[in-house]
Amino acid sequence: MDSAALHSLTPWLDGVDRWGELLPLLPVLVSLELILSADNAIALAAIARQQRDPLREGRALNLGIAIAFLLRIALILMAGWVLRFQPLQWLAGGYLLWLFFSHLFSRSQASSNATGELENSDSTPFLRTVMALALTDLAFSIDSVAAAVAISDQLLLVICGALIGVIALRFTAGLFVRWLELYPRLETAGYSAVGFVGLKLIVALILPGLVVPEWFTLVTVAVLVLWGFSSRSLPLLEEP
Repeated sequence: MDSAALHSLTPWLDGVDRWGELLPLLPVLVSLELILSADNAIALAAIARQQRDPLREGRALNLGIAIAFLLRIALILMAGWVLRFQPLQWLAGGYLLWLFFSHLFSRSQASSNATGELENSDSTPFLRTVMALALTDLAFSIDSVAAAVAISDQLLLVICGALIGVIALRFTAGLFVRWLELYPRLETAGYSAVGFVGLKLIVALILPGLVVPEWFTLVTVAVLVLWGFSSRSLPLLEEP
C-alpha cells in the first residue's frame, strides 16, 4: 500500500524540499504509514511466525526489515533504471503471487492431511526467514519507487520517508505477529492482499494504459483486513 499512500500525499508534499517544511508533516506521515502498511505488515508477520519462537520472530523481523531498508534505499538510488527494467517488475509481481498461492497450497494440504499440523510444527531456518522478509518488502517497494521519487528531488527527504516506512512496518508487523494467533482469518487476509498487489503489478505491465483507482486499492485492502479480524479463535479472558 505504499504506492497508494505516496500518490495521495503528492499534492501535499509538492515543493517540499526543505527539512523545515517537512517536519510539521512527520506525525501525519507516520500515522498514514501505520495504517497503509497493514497489508505488508500482515505478510511479514506471517513469514516471521514460521520461527515458532517469539524471541527468534523478533530477531528475524529486526534483521529482515533492516535489510529491507537498505534495499529500499538502493531502489530509490536506482529508480530510473528500475522503472525501465521490466524483468525486475515481473519478478516482483510473480514473487508476490507465488507467496499467495503457496499459502493457499499449504492451507489446503494441512486441511486435507490429518497430520498436517504436526508436520508444519517445525520452524523454518532463520536465515531463510530473514531473506524472505527482505525480499517480500522489496517486492512491495517496487510499486512505490516512482511515487517516492516524484514527491521531492531531495534525496535525504525521500530516504527519510523510507525510514519512517520501515519503522512503522516493524511496529505494525510486531503487533500482527500476536494478532495472528487470535484471528485465524488474518493470515489468509494478509496473503490475499499480497496476491492483490502482485496481480496489480503484473496487470500494469501487461496493460500499461490501465490505471487502477487509488480508492479501489484502499477499499480492497481495507475489506480484506476487516475480514481478517472478523473471527476470533480464543475467547476473551474472564476475570477470576
